[in-house]
Amino acid sequence: MSASTDPTRLSATVLSSLLAAREVSSEEVTRAHLARIEALDPRLRAFTQVLHDEALAAARGLDDERRRGEIRGPLHGLPITVKESLDMAGMASTLGVASRRGHRAAGDAGVTALLRRAGAVILGRTNVSQLLLYNEARNPLFGQTANPWSLDHSPGGSSGGEAAAIAAGMSPLGIGTDIGGSIRVPAHCCGIAGMKPTLDRWTNLGSNTALLGQEAIRSQVGPMARSARDLALVMSELDPATMAALDVRVPPFPFTEPASVEVARLRVGFYCDDGLVPSSTAVARAVVEAASALRARGATVVPFTPPGIPDAVYGYFAALSADGGATAMSLLEGGGAADVDVSLRSLRAMASLPPFARRAAARVAGLAGERRLQRLLEVTGPKSVAELWRVTHALREARAAIASAMRAESLDLLLCPPYATPALPHAASRDFVLAGSAAMLWNLAQFPAGVVPVTRVSAAEARRARPRDRLEKRAAEVDAKSEGLPVGVQVVGLPFCDHAVLAAMITIEDELAGEPDRPVTPVSPPPLAG
Repeated sequence: MSASTDPTRLSATVLSSLLAAREVSSEEVTRAHLARIEALDPRLRAFTQVLHDEALAAARGLDDERRRGEIRGPLHGLPITVKESLDMAGMASTLGVASRRGHRAAGDAGVTALLRRAGAVILGRTNVSQLLLYNEARNPLFGQTANPWSLDHSPGGSSGGEAAAIAAGMSPLGIGTDIGGSIRVPAHCCGIAGMKPTLDRWTNLGSNTALLGQEAIRSQVGPMARSARDLALVMSELDPATMAALDVRVPPFPFTEPASVEVARLRVGFYCDDGLVPSSTAVARAVVEAASALRARGATVVPFTPPGIPDAVYGYFAALSADGGATAMSLLEGGGAADVDVSLRSLRAMASLPPFARRAAARVAGLAGERRLQRLLEVTGPKSVAELWRVTHALREARAAIASAMRAESLDLLLCPPYATPALPHAASRDFVLAGSAAMLWNLAQFPAGVVPVTRVSAAEARRARPRDRLEKRAAEVDAKSEGLPVGVQVVGLPFCDHAVLAAMITIEDELAGEPDRPVTPVSPPPLAG
């Protein structure tokens, strides 16, 4: 089967068109993806569950509907995958912890139910980081997911299984969740597109979290795919006006199509460094190339750095740790050391520090010149209700300040890195949480943000000059192993301007199409290539 006819090498948009024209059946497309899963997933381990028989039965039924002229829409018969943390009736959403294996969902998550209603065929569920709390996809229950571009690297997380499945051609479209870059960082690491909508633009019903009841920073469900056009396809079909009937948190405003946006009239700000962890050379170059792509299509592009980023990001950690880690750590109770992922062990140790020990550790870090670690230790840990209220107020003030600064400069969108480095080697996320600050900012601000693939790391860029402290030395280690890995760019909009974000992402893809160093998915893992 050639690349032009192999369904596993086609985008969701193209597959939808072929299905509509009856040039291919849903059963054929589903079988092709299931065969690719069987061939590749033993090495990638992207799936926690493959719904082989259920998917084929659904595909056959949808083909019968099409023959009868009963067409549900553009997702009719299209295979998709879903992150393990999203409820599916009768199945466990474990978050990679043993204590949740006995959990059985009474029904589907809101988005999953709407996807089924729209005619999507669910191929399976995909792997996550344990408790969804770090930028990898590894846990003691389901093992470690590998990046299709390098089996020695992580696909990112926590929606890393989803990104790996899409990048490797095992799925054309998927659904993830994002509380600190969990859609956008894997998209960046795997060379695919991902979108975190404006908070509550999509329903979050049935999306499980390790931080139940924590409302200062909320997770958001969103789509992941091989292209930005695919994201627009699913966002158009799963319209928020329909979701509002299921979920009172979703405003009943219809989705505006990206095609309605005149890119030449956009004013776009860009920055390459957020003041916390300096970006890798390739990551910064990708932002500049994306800015040039929009400028080439007539947009006005100017340098702009949002105000107060470091304080806002430290506030993010202050809010998430306000219970001292008790809620998340309670899910790990009763297990031995082997039941806790290595990337969580330091977080658990930090959470268990009494206040005097935390203060002492912060002072030691400061004396050693580790200023960022010092600040992180100072802000994390249990807080009184009054302290949490102050943190939450500061976060909302940071959101308002960023929006005001953008409006003062008449900016519609921002371009920035999605993460400080390319994909991490396995287990490198430990003690490297600040590298995700570029994505975390837009969770606390509740702005829509997407990632589009732009380039790959060149040999000359696989190094970092003069790292100053432990954090930058870790970044230098990551950079040294990054040659050939994909690099994405983050596109950010003001609340409810999701369509403008997607329009810019599509424009960047189109303008950079054909560039020799641009990531092209799907790809085979190196040991299976050819």
